[in-house]
Amino acid sequence: MTVAVIDYGMGNLRSVTKALEHVTDEPVLLSSDADAIDGAERVVFPGQGAARDCMKAIDDNGLREVILRAATEKPFLGICMGMQVLVEHSEENDGTDCLGFFPGRVRYFGDELRDAGGQRLKVPHMGWNQVRQTREHPLWQGIADGSRFYFVHSYYLETESPDIEVGHCEYGRGFTCAIARDNVFALQCHPEKSADAGLRLLRNFVNWDGQA
Repeated sequence: MTVAVIDYGMGNLRSVTKALEHVTDEPVLLSSDADAIDGAERVVFPGQGAARDCMKAIDDNGLREVILRAATEKPFLGICMGMQVLVEHSEENDGTDCLGFFPGRVRYFGDELRDAGGQRLKVPHMGWNQVRQTREHPLWQGIADGSRFYFVHSYYLETESPDIEVGHCEYGRGFTCAIARDNVFALQCHPEKSADAGLRLLRNFVNWDGQA
């Protein structure tokens, strides 16, 4: 079994790769080569930065079709921006069309974000926060509901398809922080930075057969 981490020049790629190597003895390949990604049994799609830059890097590296192909054929894990660009559109950079694999839009938290007590919250949302598991999934196995994961983002996912949500978070407002359908699981937080809960999720992924 080979796990391919898609390298399109954006994201915390080395940290993701190292975390995966920590949880599996199988080969972990960091690659931008379409044939290598096509040949892997599992694919991880990380990302950081702005949506428009991310989409440009994907197209400049000729990876749009291989990403969509992997997301239809094999266990696939999207992380942070790798989750956001799987949906239809992001309002970042005055609007960016994304991959459209899932229904949904990515929206800015806003400059007047406040908690339940009225205290102003900083944007980006940065640090540890609880994730509520909204439905069972093999990647949640062994992870307690309400476990804390590490987040760094100024934009959040909004979807009108509640059936794809598997994780929810609160930061000034409630938002979908994890989605899944068939062989794809994607989340806003960074499992590679999320201590034991994050490593357990990655371990679950490398042992997942792609069945929900």
